[in-house]
Amino acid sequence: MRVLHSIEKLPAGLNFALAIGMFDGVHRGHQRAIGTLVRVARQARVEAVVITFDPHPAQVLRGAAPPLLCAPEEKLARLARLGVDTTVVQPFDTAFADQSPDQFLERICAHRRLVALVMTGESAFGRDRTGVLERIRELAEEMKFRAVEVARLTSDGGTVSSTRLRGQLADGRLADVRRVLGRRYAVTGRVVPGNRRGRMLGYPTANLAFDAPVALPADGVYAVRVGWGGENPLSPSRTADGVASLGVRPTFGGGARLLEAHLFDVDEDLYGQDLRVEFVSRLRGEKKFSSADALVAQMDRDAARARALLAGRTGDLGAAKSNAC
Repeated sequence: MRVLHSIEKLPAGLNFALAIGMFDGVHRGHQRAIGTLVRVARQARVEAVVITFDPHPAQVLRGAAPPLLCAPEEKLARLARLGVDTTVVQPFDTAFADQSPDQFLERICAHRRLVALVMTGESAFGRDRTGVLERIRELAEEMKFRAVEVARLTSDGGTVSSTRLRGQLADGRLADVRRVLGRRYAVTGRVVPGNRRGRMLGYPTANLAFDAPVALPADGVYAVRVGWGGENPLSPSRTADGVASLGVRPTFGGGARLLEAHLFDVDEDLYGQDLRVEFVSRLRGEKKFSSADALVAQMDRDAARARALLAGRTGDLGAAKSNAC
């Protein structure tokens, strides 16, 4: 897949079908829209093009963006896997936001031919989100392209959306998140030095830092699968099972919220590596222990339970009731 960083970089003379959006998480609703885009493009024998944005429009328009559901590199890899030919990561600023839908389409169609624009009934673009489907249908007649509507996907009685996903994550509902995503949830962060307390307790951990705020599940202890190395974030060259702790470490007086992963049977320097941590199952909530020895005894139980679950020696253990304190 070709990745461009401005719509002006799209080649002159290009014939293409288009979808526009953040596609954060590339959840099943996004997958349906992208699948429609690729199918329409293949039928018309044109390129399937996606336009997404950096930074998130909410950062520019409201001063704060929601936490990411997908690392940018992983989002691009998933769009490529779905069959997208070109993704434009368009810089988003106030001038870009101030374009009307007409101006935006005229800009992208300059010296190119738009064959179809794929949208849901709820999506919109342009100044004040005036580029709703009804208006785009009018422009489609004028500009001679197809406006293709994709029905919104529902799951468990609600619409599949990135906002809903963030709520499910915050509640620790990994099974619901997996149904909406079509896969297990994962985050990617860089390993940074910590206080080495885990090593002193016999459980060395990789402490993860993130370039931008990411959506994390509820505090607690998780069985995880970890990948690192290689060019494709979806196909890492190294993998390991492990157990991860997410929270403020109340046994040691609390602190900033931290994700730290202990990798089973791995003894190597991971500082500076980008680790992709996939949350398989929530084992328990975060808890304050009376002593370091009591904490280590619980960590032994957590590790044994995670090893059994990840090796398939037990059924899905599900999410334990939170006993955070």
